Amino acid sequence: MNTVDPITFAVIKSGLDTIVDDMAYAVMRTARSPIVRDVLDYSVTICDRQGRILSQAKTVALHLGAVPDAMAVVLERFQGDLFPGDVIVLNDPYDGGMHLPDIFMFKPIFASERLLGFSVVIAHHCDVGGRVPGSNASDSTEIFQEGIRIAPMKLYERGAPNRTLLTIIERNVRLPDLVLGDLDAQYATCNIGEREMLRLFARYGDDLEIYFDRLIDYGEALTRKAISSWPDGDYTFTDYIDGDGFSTEPIPIACKITVKGDHLWVDFAGSSPQVKGAINATLSFTKSSTYLSIRCALDHDVPNNAGVYRCITVTAPEGSILNPTMPAPVAARALTGYRVVDTVLGALARIAPAKLMAAGEGGNTVVAIGGYHGDAKRPFVLVDMINGAWGGRADKDGIEGVTNPSQNMSNLPIETIEARYPLLMEEYSLRPDSGGAGQFRGGLGLNRQYRLLADHAVLQLRADRHEHPPYGLFGGAPGALSRNSIKQGGDWRELPAKVTLEIGKDTVLRHEQAGGGGWGDPSLRDRAALVADLANGKVSPERAKTDYGNDDAVPPNVPSAPGAMRTTDSSSMPLDSRIPTKEKTS
Repeated sequence: MNTVDPITFAVIKSGLDTIVDDMAYAVMRTARSPIVRDVLDYSVTICDRQGRILSQAKTVALHLGAVPDAMAVVLERFQGDLFPGDVIVLNDPYDGGMHLPDIFMFKPIFASERLLGFSVVIAHHCDVGGRVPGSNASDSTEIFQEGIRIAPMKLYERGAPNRTLLTIIERNVRLPDLVLGDLDAQYATCNIGEREMLRLFARYGDDLEIYFDRLIDYGEALTRKAISSWPDGDYTFTDYIDGDGFSTEPIPIACKITVKGDHLWVDFAGSSPQVKGAINATLSFTKSSTYLSIRCALDHDVPNNAGVYRCITVTAPEGSILNPTMPAPVAARALTGYRVVDTVLGALARIAPAKLMAAGEGGNTVVAIGGYHGDAKRPFVLVDMINGAWGGRADKDGIEGVTNPSQNMSNLPIETIEARYPLLMEEYSLRPDSGGAGQFRGGLGLNRQYRLLADHAVLQLRADRHEHPPYGLFGGAPGALSRNSIKQGGDWRELPAKVTLEIGKDTVLRHEQAGGGGWGDPSLRDRAALVADLANGKVSPERAKTDYGNDDAVPPNVPSAPGAMRTTDSSSMPLDSRIPTKEKTS
């Protein structure tokens, strides 16, 4: 076939999009653990026989850009040793994975004994063993503490399950029923992807692979068209992580985006060396964070496939926090991925300012509480991922109570928490005055307050934006800092951003999430929008006066918003993290 029919092209493209959407729903409907079923911490995609992404569902974007590196390991390791009915799994960060709770599953799809592609599902499992419940502590110091490591191997071989591997997994996790149940959900979903791909093949035959090539070329062409419209030059930005849990020294994430013609080079030289704590991120995860950030600056009709990646080269120094070497711990690496996103978006704001928002809450906060409860000493592991706020945009305020743009996840309902775990949720609310002031205000962060009802548990807290607030853009103010506090039988005391500690019955934990940064000069904010903020309790009268300098917008009978929290001064931030201005070199 020498020509591509545009109607057939559109039908196949839509068919692939439908397949991955069906797969995404299948995971949600069949998974056993709340972190997969309710929080939606999973991803699905379809690859061709070369391992190139053809289409990806609107699931956790931070996962999907890491698939090419994992796929390359699988193709190399199993060259000549893949057969119908095989299923490959892996989670080793130093052998194709990202961090141990994320288990990749690949099912090769064969049509008439010929490899057609791969059905891929990644799921964050509630526990994979290791020193702490949930396997996600920030204060691990080497990979060996973080749980069971699975090198790329066959979970099913020609349709027969690998009982040895399944038994090893079962004996090394705290919640085997949930972990094995979620593996079953991944397997069932891979089968759905296989079934639907074979239906496409039955309809289009050998021509299907030609259309796959054209689809990837189409993604590349649209991406190159967008990049070529951007001014050539170097654009830099630096953001910071508060610390790694052992040291409070700020951890810089620095990037330089070079635009030259229709290609981008993103270099993270100048970023921190790898750290003692478990916030190191593999290079594959750094690439994924970068790809999705750049995708945010592209038009919505650009397909999410391997063609986009062809236009972007990502480099990070070996031995850095963004490309660590063995045996560096990586369990809490998602935090670093969020800051990579913030950093790349900050640089991109200098290239395409109308398309980018100010910094959001800094990525989700993870509250993990695990232990045993009841006379039967039943194990429980809550991994609560608190998704909060977007930054202001060029034409809209930031959104509240939603997932970070890099994730597509959901907040765990408090009804689910109280029904499944020995916890009482004492508060779940928006945090007044936490959004950065601007012509378009940053979204408000969230408050969550937990009371432990079991006799004993281990608390792991992974938060950030405790010292370095989410930046504003183009005159917008930064969002409020986050804050953690705990009450153990007496007065409240503050906790650091990252901590692991043992807690007892009636311990109360409170997390106050950072708010999004503002966009644009606050003095330009529409008066009606400010009046609405006051009426809704999102902004207090005092802050309306100090941040917006408009006494007329504050009716005399509006009370102060309850629970208003401390704010931050933008002068505390590094200059290039406050108000990006384009730095261009020829």
